[in-house]
Amino acid sequence: MEDVGKVIRLIREEMKKHGNILDEKWKKIDKNPFTVLISCLLSLRTKDEVTAEASVRLLTKYKSPEDLANAPLEEIEKLIFPVGFYRVKAKRIKEISKCIVEKFDGKVPDKFEELLKIDGIGRKTASVVMAYGFNKEGYIAVDTHCHRIPNRLGWIRTKTPEETERELKKIVPKEYWKELNHLFVRFGQTICLPISPKCSVCPVEKYCKKVGVKRHR
Repeated sequence: MEDVGKVIRLIREEMKKHGNILDEKWKKIDKNPFTVLISCLLSLRTKDEVTAEASVRLLTKYKSPEDLANAPLEEIEKLIFPVGFYRVKAKRIKEISKCIVEKFDGKVPDKFEELLKIDGIGRKTASVVMAYGFNKEGYIAVDTHCHRIPNRLGWIRTKTPEETERELKKIVPKEYWKELNHLFVRFGQTICLPISPKCSVCPVEKYCKKVGVKRHR
């Protein structure tokens, strides 16, 4: 599909105009595989700003798997509130940290399949850790935006994130894989909204088949 790269570049340029007010918050945290992992776990069904603030509170106090494995559950809950499902996430974070300490010598495994062996880590989270934590090529992290938007554009027709990941790797040039998730998340939050997208100001409107769009602005 010859327009895929062009569409991605157009979205990239558009997102530059919107800036990212959360960048300063993220600078308060040392970026490494563990902090990327924890931040990703916190982000599920949670707004970016809430995720960033919770990550800063948690990871400036507990900076390693050992720290979080030994942290009181109630303290983790308090620090990450009000992220969605904060009690479930607090328990999961503590258990995953403990697993990393006991089974991986306190270091986040740098192999995709090893990450998937840890209860509570799925393909999306593992892909995020590999791409953004270890800075490795060859991964596309698929969340709700990265699943929804390519289907709306008409690039693919998939039902699950796993299918989406597989199909995107067939049509998206590898040079764009790493940035695809970040771009689609921001694009999906600002212009290509789940309901009533802002098609009148969309930079790729003429390339979009608007699959499933019932009304737009």
